[in-house]
Amino acid sequence: MLNSTTVKSILCFFLFTLAAFGQTIGDKNDPQATKLVVLEHLWNDAQVNRDQRALEGMIADTFTDTEWDGDVSERGKFLADIKDPKFKPDLVAIQDLKVNLYHNAGIVTGVYHTKGSYNGKPYDHLGRFTDTWIFEDGKWECVASHTSLLKK
Repeated sequence: MLNSTTVKSILCFFLFTLAAFGQTIGDKNDPQATKLVVLEHLWNDAQVNRDQRALEGMIADTFTDTEWDGDVSERGKFLADIKDPKFKPDLVAIQDLKVNLYHNAGIVTGVYHTKGSYNGKPYDHLGRFTDTWIFEDGKWECVASHTSLLKK
């Protein structure tokens, strides 16, 4: 069961994304694209709050993550990294989202900004991301995520 803080966070992000839809979705009338944008924002919230359980519900068993530094991890490692006490994200924000839908697949691209610290060392990354989502058994699940840094 979700606690009241989590519910409030989800509602805030949902309202925030509703206000931003005109800027983030090419086809404002496509409910599937809208769902993917909401999921992307919920993903960011889950990362900042280190909410492994929320992320478990968003990623497929076959999920693969490729990070900006070339590190590749499968679902289990990705989820374990979220709970790592050395990982302390302060900000995960996305913008310039583009959603492309193909039958039961969706590709979301955009720009991300993340700040925080890892093992006591601060980080501040600005980059691009590509997330691949599959619609199966009545829900969207991310099967792959890739990030790359932008040069400053």
